Amino acid sequence: MVAEAPLTGIRVLDVATLFAGPMAATLLADFGADVVKVEHPGGDPLRTHGHVKHGHGLWWKLFGRNKWTVTIDLSTGEGQELLRGLAAQADVLVENFRPGVMERWGLGYDRLSVGNPGLVMLRATGFGQFGPYAGRRGFGTLAESMSGFAALTGEPDAPPTLPPFGLADGIAGISGAYAVMLALYQRDARGGRGQVIDLAIIEPILGVLGAQPTVYDQLGIVLPRTGNRSTNNAPRNTYLTHDGRWVAISTSTTPVAERVMRLVGRPDVVAEPWFDSGIERAERGDDLDASVAAWIAERDFQEVMRRFEDAGAAIAPVYDASDVLEDPQYRALESFVTLEDEDLGPLRMQNVLFRMLDTPGRVRFAGRRLGQDTERILGERLGLSPERLSELAARGVI
Repeated sequence: MVAEAPLTGIRVLDVATLFAGPMAATLLADFGADVVKVEHPGGDPLRTHGHVKHGHGLWWKLFGRNKWTVTIDLSTGEGQELLRGLAAQADVLVENFRPGVMERWGLGYDRLSVGNPGLVMLRATGFGQFGPYAGRRGFGTLAESMSGFAALTGEPDAPPTLPPFGLADGIAGISGAYAVMLALYQRDARGGRGQVIDLAIIEPILGVLGAQPTVYDQLGIVLPRTGNRSTNNAPRNTYLTHDGRWVAISTSTTPVAERVMRLVGRPDVVAEPWFDSGIERAERGDDLDASVAAWIAERDFQEVMRRFEDAGAAIAPVYDASDVLEDPQYRALESFVTLEDEDLGPLRMQNVLFRMLDTPGRVRFAGRRLGQDTERILGERLGLSPERLSELAARGVI
């Protein structure tokens, strides 16, 4: 028998905008947390980000999923009082205003935790809560630039390259959800209290970039842009088949590299004393790549895939979104879910990030309309009457 979702009963207030903070809240919602999205009456900018269909933002449908939607103008005294009331009943509050803004509104942790010492506050900002850049506006693009990611990405003779999606924000969102779970575990399993989590978007992406800072610290080496190649192993690249399909291969271990080179007709290099070293293979990447590229270019996609798989080598097609949706492995894993959305009808989007076999997460609904749940949430949780709600709406507080 499958138990209820692991975060059932955890109440979360998502007061953040755009990506990192809201993504963290979405990941909590996917596994059962009761998430209330608190937006300015003008709406989260994510609602109009990217592609729109029939007036509904498709990015919002994804990152607003599994959340109830409430509108409150937090710059007003009455709006601040409403949020304090909701925070008194919450386990987690996620925000991403610049440092000092929540305090100026009387919504800092020192104020909110008085009535709720178990509250966990995730503060997601570009540069963190302190330091010389703390007051700057910060977005994922700046983190991708400052972390060293852009300097490593792209061809050697081309400019640094930024990703075409919110990479740093996404990594920060996953990190933020993990941090919240650590804080809840400390509170609930270790008898602790609530606490503040200071999440700077520039840091998680720095953490996943590997040992580059340590390499520089110890050896004085700044790694260059190498396109699709790696400085740690070879062959590793994307290659074009005879019938115009792109494939990618990886040889992160020597046995896999050996299988690839034997397959493409270069058993001679396998016996070389340098072949067992990934770095030394990478230094000879031109020669190894040329052999692999020539072999692949002479064969159609299906043959290339079959021959690599038969040889036990690592290969994958280079997909776009249309390919991903049709791939049999993603289908087997149920990596996409189809929802019956109240605005757009059947709507496909990514499923939860992983499968917990006993307490699975679930996508229950896509992002809801602006303020759709304001009256219900404020009425049920704060006891506001319909007359009071109408009064607040008339003044633009909600």
